[in-house]
Amino acid sequence: MTRTVYNTATSLDGFIATEDHSLEWLFTVDLGDQGSGEDDDNEFGRFMKGIGAVLMGASTYEWVHRHEGDKGWAYDMPSWVLTHRELPPFNGDPDIRFAAADSDEELRALHAKAAESAGGEDLWLVGGGRIAADLARLGLLDEVIVSIAPVTLGSGAPLLAGRVDLRPLDVHRTGDFACARYEVVRA
Repeated sequence: MTRTVYNTATSLDGFIATEDHSLEWLFTVDLGDQGSGEDDDNEFGRFMKGIGAVLMGASTYEWVHRHEGDKGWAYDMPSWVLTHRELPPFNGDPDIRFAAADSDEELRALHAKAAESAGGEDLWLVGGGRIAADLARLGLLDEVIVSIAPVTLGSGAPLLAGRVDLRPLDVHRTGDFACARYEVVRA
C-alpha cells in the first residue's frame, strides 16, 4: 500500500528554505550517513529504495533546476510538480508531470494520481510545507521525516504551513543533523 511520506530537512527554527527559496544553507552542515541517495549504504539511499514517485512544489523544482539542471533530473520515477506557472523542462525527457490543485477536491485527485503512479511503493513529498500541511489536513499524509540542521534562518518557507499533529516514531543523530520520524495523527 502506498504511503505518502514528507521527508525533508529543516533549520532549527523550522524553515525548509530561505525567503528567496534557497537551500544553500543546507550544504553548510555535515550530512553524515544521510548521503545523496546514490548509494544504498546510506540512510537516504535506503529511504529511496522504497519510493515509487515524487511530489514537490514549484519552488523546490525551480531550485533543483537552477542548481542541478546541468546534471539532469535526479529521479528515475514519475515526478509530480504542483504549479500554476510554466516551468523549464529538464533535458532527457524525464517523467515530470506538472499540475495545479486549487481546491481540496483537486488536491485529492492529484494525490490519487501521484500515489497510483508510485506502483505500490511510497510517494515522497520532497518539498512544500504548505502542501504537506494540506495533505495532512485531508488525511493523505502518513509520515513526516525531518532532518534538523544546527542552523537558524530567522524566516523563510515553513516546515509545515498549518497545524499537523504528529506521534514520534524515532529520533537519532546523523552527521550534524538531529533526525526525527513521525506518524501523522489523523483526526
